[in-house]
Amino acid sequence: MQNGPVPTTLTLLSELGKLAPGSKVRFLGCVTNYSTKTATLTLEHNHPPGNLLQAQVDVTLLVTTMKSNDTQIGEWVNVMGYLTSRKEKQTPNRPTLEVGVQAIVLWSSGSFNLQAYEESLDKHTP
Repeated sequence: MQNGPVPTTLTLLSELGKLAPGSKVRFLGCVTNYSTKTATLTLEHNHPPGNLLQAQVDVTLLVTTMKSNDTQIGEWVNVMGYLTSRKEKQTPNRPTLEVGVQAIVLWSSGSFNLQAYEESLDKHTP
């Protein structure tokens, strides 16, 4: 029996597809799209190279507290939330895997060393 909140798994975006829906995760991703209609951020991180996973992050719970730069294309953001779904999507150029995430916290990564981040998580990935 657990007496506190569910622990968060720090992971690379590319590993989200290996986790079960309902898992609480924290990951970093680059904004490639934002839909104001659905309050959904599309995040990607091409690591390892050739990664075809996209995170579809529902930010409905956060829209009143988010900063405008958090939704700009090319912005790197940290997300903490729960995995909600997983689906394969066939596009003309390439197949992709989309993982749905309900965000409970989102913040800009600010200035950081992407290579060091990737190396540090690669060491912890089996």
